[in-house]
This record gives sequence, C-alpha cells and structure tokens, in this order.
Amino acid sequence: MAYRETEKMRQRKAEARQRIIDCTYECVADGGFRSARITRIADLAGVATGTIYRHFESREDLFAGVFRLATQREVDKVAEALGTDGDAAMRLERALRQFARRALRGPVMAWSLIAEPVDPKVEEERLKYRKAYASLFETAIREGIKEGCIPDQDARQSSTCLVGAISESLVGPLSPSQVEETTENTTDNNDPLVDAIIRFCMQGLTGTRR
Repeated sequence: MAYRETEKMRQRKAEARQRIIDCTYECVADGGFRSARITRIADLAGVATGTIYRHFESREDLFAGVFRLATQREVDKVAEALGTDGDAAMRLERALRQFARRALRGPVMAWSLIAEPVDPKVEEERLKYRKAYASLFETAIREGIKEGCIPDQDARQSSTCLVGAISESLVGPLSPSQVEETTENTTDNNDPLVDAIIRFCMQGLTGTRR
C-alpha cells in the first residue's frame, strides 16, 4: 500500500517551514545575514538542522526566500505611498521619503537588503528588488510627464537613477559601524538626513528645488 501523507502531517510541515522562515527573518533583522547561522535558526524554530534542509535545498535557498519576503514588504510600502493623493511629483517624493525613513528605522534589515555582502542567489534577488522599485518609479515618472509636473525625460533611465541615488545615499548611515556609534536612531533624529536625500533626488528629477 502506497504511503499517503495526511492533512495533519501536511499542516505540521507547513507550520515548521513557516517557523523556519520567521526565525530566519528574526535573525537577519537582529544581525544581518551574517548572523543567521543554521544552528541558531534551528534552535529558535525548535527543529533539527536536518529539518531545515528538508524544506529548503540549501542555506542560500532559505536566505533568498527570506530576502524576497522582506523586500516585498518594502516594495509594497513604496507602492502604497505612490498610490496616495497628489500629483506624480508629490507622490514620488512621498514614496522616496517612506523608503528612507523605513530604512533608517530598521537599519540592520535595511543594510542587509541594500548593501550587505551576500551569496550569489541572494544577490540575484537584490537585483530583482531594485528593478521592482525602478518599475514603480518609472510608472510614476511617466504619469508626471503627462501631468506636466515632471519635465520630459527618459523615464526608465531616471527611475534607475532614483533607485541608485537613494540606495547609495543610505549605505553610509546604515553601515554597521555607523549604526553602532549612534545611540538613538529615530525618525526625528534622521529627518535632516532624509530631507537632504529627498531634496537631491527631486531636484535631479524635476530640475527644481522642492
């Protein structure tokens, strides 16, 4: 008689897989991918290390999945900001500010997503993540050009430049050494930095000081 997996067993497996993902996410948010050791993840999830490899082909496969989860949350927040009221330039400014503020509120995770050295499989996800932002920005820029609030330009190239500018401008402030020197990392403390980043991005996009 062929073995048939019961619904209860499938549910247990699904729950174990989710615990592994959640615990990996917790490890990354606490200390980056470098601190997310398989033995630590297994202990937190309450499973054997071998169980992890029954759910994921490799450590890199697990990390890539967690990277996708974390970045999709951030992309969704930017999309949400771009869907608010106002002209395209206002919405782009709001979305960029959302990006920067969320990064500075969660510097460890943001560093992991933006700049931490990672395995090739995770780096592939990082490139997809940057393209997802660029696609959202490109759509908004095209809308702004039609509205007349953004000068005519190559929307695709400009969107790529926006992603590069805001990401690169945050690398220094988010770096582990910089964060360790900062005793408080609140939105209020970082407002001047966020303002400077957004001003640069919007001036480059619109040609005017906003």
